Amino acid sequence: MGKFCGWKPPPATEFPDPLVSRMENEEKVERSVDGQPPAEDEADFSRLSSMNPVKLKRRAMRMERRALRAANLIREDKEVDDQMAAAAIERSKSFDTTVKGKYSIWRRDFENPKSDSTLKLMRDQIIMAKAYANIAKSKNDTRLYNTLLKHCRESQLAIGEANSDAGLHPSALDRAKTMGHALAMAKDELYDCLTMSRKLRTMLQSTEDNVNAQKKKSAFLTQLAAKTVPKSLHCLPLHLAGDYFLKGYHLNHNIDREKTENPSLYHYAIFSDNVLATSVVVNSTVLHAKEPEKHVFHIVTDKLNFAAMRMWFLVNSPSKATIQVQNIDDFKWLNSSYCSVLRQLESARLKEYYFKANHPSSLSVGMDNLKYRNPKYLSMLNHLRFYLPEVYPKLDKILFLDDDIVVQKDLTPLWSIDLKGMVNGAVETCKESFHRFDKYLNFSNPKISENFDPNACGWAFGMNIFDLKEWRKRNMTGIYHYWQDMNEDRTLWKLGSLPPGLITFYNLTYPLDRGWHVLGLGYDPALNLTEIENAAVIHYNGNYKPWLDLAVSKYKSYWSKYVMPGNPYLQLCNISE
Repeated sequence: MGKFCGWKPPPATEFPDPLVSRMENEEKVERSVDGQPPAEDEADFSRLSSMNPVKLKRRAMRMERRALRAANLIREDKEVDDQMAAAAIERSKSFDTTVKGKYSIWRRDFENPKSDSTLKLMRDQIIMAKAYANIAKSKNDTRLYNTLLKHCRESQLAIGEANSDAGLHPSALDRAKTMGHALAMAKDELYDCLTMSRKLRTMLQSTEDNVNAQKKKSAFLTQLAAKTVPKSLHCLPLHLAGDYFLKGYHLNHNIDREKTENPSLYHYAIFSDNVLATSVVVNSTVLHAKEPEKHVFHIVTDKLNFAAMRMWFLVNSPSKATIQVQNIDDFKWLNSSYCSVLRQLESARLKEYYFKANHPSSLSVGMDNLKYRNPKYLSMLNHLRFYLPEVYPKLDKILFLDDDIVVQKDLTPLWSIDLKGMVNGAVETCKESFHRFDKYLNFSNPKISENFDPNACGWAFGMNIFDLKEWRKRNMTGIYHYWQDMNEDRTLWKLGSLPPGLITFYNLTYPLDRGWHVLGLGYDPALNLTEIENAAVIHYNGNYKPWLDLAVSKYKSYWSKYVMPGNPYLQLCNISE
């Protein structure tokens, strides 16, 4: 202990007050809005004499433009203020302040148990105190500056995490009164309409910049959390793959060809690298099937997860149903000379797009491109859906399922639906102006605008019944290749499988009843629970997958009840409901 006796706390300047730092940032923004150079530039004024005359002239012209821009902004603000004031006066003339049976209309604030009038007042006071503090600092009034900052901190402490008056500290009202006195004193000493207008505009701009920065951070962190594999889900395939080889299951190659190639049975295609998610799809489907022995599941995964996926369904095979697990790398016909998207995925341009941080589509541009940097777009499993006739040459119909869905009813009636000569049966997603073709495709490009209707209704991948006989007849894979080649520079659409799907099956998609497929459980917390419970298939499309901590809690139980909590592999990896 003795050697620490001489320790002294660091000076306060080493731990800058965040409130002071933020106000200094706002001051910099204000100087830029008003056309004034930053303080550090003023310190370098002596260097101007040594500058090139051309640079000096350009600098003077920039300063003139800034001054003119600032003057225009002030004039426009004054005009807007005048208009708003005139409109407010007109509205006030017709305002009836009498309410029968009450002393005052403001009485209703006290009747509301969630009233937040005091909270709003204190927040407004803090904003005004910051504005006056900045003005006081510019006038070198240190005493008033420090007083206002002190009251800001005390008010913020009194507010804490409160969302209503009920959550405020007991001393909040006293703090508000004290702050009111301080603001009255500041107003008497500093108030100037033009100065306050400029200061509040500066604070608004600074706040907007902070909000935009936080939105970008939030979008990035959400994408990161959604695409990062949790430790438990990483653990599961490792243990499964280890036992697959250690216990000799890799020597078992028994496949019931009679069932996997029988077109009279009910066939499902699931392309996934997620063992747990795929198990839920299969379990939920078999549980609701009236004749499970007639259901055949064709699961295709990648080389990395093949052993784990096969091991899971060898030791956890659902009763009576048939499971076939395949490795996409075994499809030798699926190569870059035949497959357009595979050739593009291997190109240097696409690698540049994904892996170069200084690329124009990087995070610095904004959050709009974040979702298109999703690793799933680099996986052929995402595009294998366009090669269903090649993968299953003996089948006539197949139901395609995503791995983030849950089946809640028997799906066999889907095979009896007359698709009217169409290739794809899917649920449409357009509501009013949402999810139409113009959302997914670039209609400023004549190749798109001349061939497609921007108001055409979009539909969903995730549960699609495909007529493979009609597919082969119309050469749908060839159509897909044609448009994929046209989009090599990504000017027709960005990335993903839905835009080329909309194009490929344009005018060849039969709309299914919405009750077959309810979407949005992976991003929309406001869905109708009755529609969810009555749906045949529910889809967790979006970032909030049910196996992640991000999941919407009220939707998670629909998925977790099909997870087998007693399974030894799930217990070993601490995977629970």
